[in-house]
Amino acid sequence: MFHLNNWPIRWKITLLAFGIVLFSLLMAATILLGKISSMKVEEVGQRSLLIAKVTAQMPEVKRAVGLLNGELRVQPLIEQVRAIYGADYIVVVDMNGKRFSHPIESRVGTHFNVNEAKPAFAEHIYVERVEGRLGEGVRAYAPVMNEEHQQIGVVMVGNTVPHILTILEDMSKEIVLILSLTLCFGIWGSYLLASHIKQQTFQLEPQELARILDERTSAFHAIHEGIIAIDDKERITVINDAARRMLKVKGKAIGENIRDVIPDTRLPEILELGRPIYNQQFYVGDTLILSNRIPIRVKEKIAGAIAIFQDKTEVTRLAEELTGVKAFVDALRAKNHEHSNKLHTIAGLIQLGKEQEALRYIFQLDEEQENVAHYISGRIQDINLTGLLIGKISRAKELDIALCIDPYSEFRMFPEGVTYHDLVIIIGNLIENAFDGLSEMNDRERRVDVSIVQDESYLTIEVEDNGIGIPEEIRHQIFAKGFSTKQKDERGIGLYLVSSIVERSGGEIEVDSMVGYGTWVRVKLPMERKEETT
Repeated sequence: MFHLNNWPIRWKITLLAFGIVLFSLLMAATILLGKISSMKVEEVGQRSLLIAKVTAQMPEVKRAVGLLNGELRVQPLIEQVRAIYGADYIVVVDMNGKRFSHPIESRVGTHFNVNEAKPAFAEHIYVERVEGRLGEGVRAYAPVMNEEHQQIGVVMVGNTVPHILTILEDMSKEIVLILSLTLCFGIWGSYLLASHIKQQTFQLEPQELARILDERTSAFHAIHEGIIAIDDKERITVINDAARRMLKVKGKAIGENIRDVIPDTRLPEILELGRPIYNQQFYVGDTLILSNRIPIRVKEKIAGAIAIFQDKTEVTRLAEELTGVKAFVDALRAKNHEHSNKLHTIAGLIQLGKEQEALRYIFQLDEEQENVAHYISGRIQDINLTGLLIGKISRAKELDIALCIDPYSEFRMFPEGVTYHDLVIIIGNLIENAFDGLSEMNDRERRVDVSIVQDESYLTIEVEDNGIGIPEEIRHQIFAKGFSTKQKDERGIGLYLVSSIVERSGGEIEVDSMVGYGTWVRVKLPMERKEETT
């Protein structure tokens, strides 16, 4: 069995639109026929009343009504009038109800019940609707007055109102023409509308659209990244569960202005810029995100914007694996190598029978290591940064580089929005780049100076080396992603990460370098994060 639900959408819409047109046409026809019928009743009533007035004013009628055998003069005259005006019947009666005329001649001379038309016998002129043998009709009454203006009788004129079928029959040609044109244009317009809607829905049926919508919605909410889209009026059109969770969005959100729901999302600026912004880090509320923001274009016009983002925690973890953890591994390897050399020295002294010298050497090493650790941990009040610096000192010894920590260095608290991961990335990468700058220097003592100074306004990190320096023509490229002077895999990410953290924190980077003399880098991070611009 072929159900309506299985019909193509084009035919469903055509049938629906055609049905609406047909229903409207029938309603209009019903109202129109009712109006025509009322007009016909009014017309017949007015004509009947006119005939009644004319008949009542005829001198022959005035003279004959009330006379003995007056019906013999009135009946022929009234029948002529009835024939001329086309009335169904004209009845003339005197004040006693005696009929002086009637279309049925046998009723002439009989009496009419005056109680059926009392107003007419009181000099009233009026029209009433009645039901007769021939159907619905109207009856008009007019008084017959003598020369002394006394009422001597009543004229009653009756006409049948045309039946609705008769009206339809009379208008059959017009009705067929109007109905045909209306139906043709209705079907044609309905089909065009259905075809347009089908085209707008990519030739898909409703059940196919529903299935695709369900699939896309499920996939959309299953995505780990947050997704928010807005229209050209900055109203939220799309937000998935991950975005709600990351940005702590509650309530409906859809249809509301994004500035009211998430004030510092920075998505509306894409509508103004008209271009995408990729891999930018910034805070939304208290959440640090890495965002890609892209304009939505429909026929070359910007219809909105979409942001795809993830919690920076994941990116921080990856960055830590790329830089911080690698730095710690290198530090541990250097420490192991350093201890291996020292153990060989101690073993040699023991084999030579110089146990006391070996003992003094052990105490000296222990005191030296303890002094370094005690000094750094006393000035740098974060175990992660302390471990990083101690590891870099060991790494520098292995590379035959003097790594000197400024005795005035001090670290007490993290700047707003900056974590120990961020500082590990900044300090670790700056020191490693200084080591790289010294790798080709063998003609003089190689040295790296590190300073970490903090006041109420800024945390300042300075790293200076006396290496080969950076040529001026490439100095502006060193913070670009993927740029490196070393032709090795996985290079060119360290300084890019440093630059990203500094930019996100509202800080500054200064670089001064001279080829053959060394490089100086200063990073300033504000203790209070600046307001993000929208």
